[in-house]
Amino acid sequence: MKLLDALGREFQPAPDARILSLVPSLTELLCDLGLAPQIVGRTGFCIHPAELVAAIPKVGGTKDVNIGKIRALAPTHLVVNIDENEKPTVDALAEFVLNIVVTHPVAPDDNLGVARLMGGIFCAGAKADAWCAAFAAELAQLRAAPQGRPMSVLYCIWQDPWMTISADTYIARMLAEIGWSVPQLGQERYPRFEWSDALVAGIDGVLLSTEPYRFTEAHAEALEKQIGKPVRLVDGEMMSWYGSRALAGVRYLRQLAQEGL
Repeated sequence: MKLLDALGREFQPAPDARILSLVPSLTELLCDLGLAPQIVGRTGFCIHPAELVAAIPKVGGTKDVNIGKIRALAPTHLVVNIDENEKPTVDALAEFVLNIVVTHPVAPDDNLGVARLMGGIFCAGAKADAWCAAFAAELAQLRAAPQGRPMSVLYCIWQDPWMTISADTYIARMLAEIGWSVPQLGQERYPRFEWSDALVAGIDGVLLSTEPYRFTEAHAEALEKQIGKPVRLVDGEMMSWYGSRALAGVRYLRQLAQEGL
C-alpha cells in the first residue's frame, strides 16, 4: 500500500525518523502509537498525553513557531494539517525539513487513513491497525444506533466576533453522524455571523464548544436566556480532535445523541 499524504505525496517507511508535530491531535496519536521517543518537538497546544509530551520540547503554537529552535532540533519529518497550520510557516520549514506530511481529515472515516499513514511512515503499523479496528467498531456501533429526529444546530467556536463552522468541516460531519446539521452562513469554512431573529428561527438550538474559545456553562445559560432556544456546552476536544481522541469522540457523540439538546 502506498503511503500518500493529503497532497498525494508518497512517503517511504522511516524507522529512525525524528518527528516534529505541529498538530495537537496527531501528537497524541503518535504517542499512542508508541512513537513519543521519536518526537523531537511539539506545539504548546500539544497537551495529550500529558505524561509523555511533558518531555518533548515546545516550539511555539500551531500558527507561530520558532524556526531557529526547530532547525536546531533537526527533524527529518514534519507533521502538519491544512486547517491548523499556515502555509508560509510550513514553506519556511520545508527549506530544511525534508519530509512534510500534510493531513486533512474532514470526516470521521478519515481517521482510519490518517492512523494508517502515521503507522506506515513511522513503522508502527501493527498498533495503527489495532487502533483502526477499535475505531471502526465504535463508529459502526454509533451508526447502528437508533437516531432521533434531525435537528439544525449552530455550533459556535468563538465570540467577539461570533464564529461558527460550515458543513464542509470535520465537526459538521461528526454531527451529521447523529442527524444534526449546521446552517451554512457563508462561503468560508469558519464564518463569522451576527445574531438575528431569522437565524434563531431557523435552528433548533446552539452548541457552544469549549475550544478554541473557552465557552462555559455561564455562557450557555446567558445565551439561552438571550435567544430563547436550547444552548448546550460541548467538549471541543471530543468534537474536533481527530486521531486518538476521535475514538472517545464517537462515544461522546453517542451520548450527545441520547441526551439531545
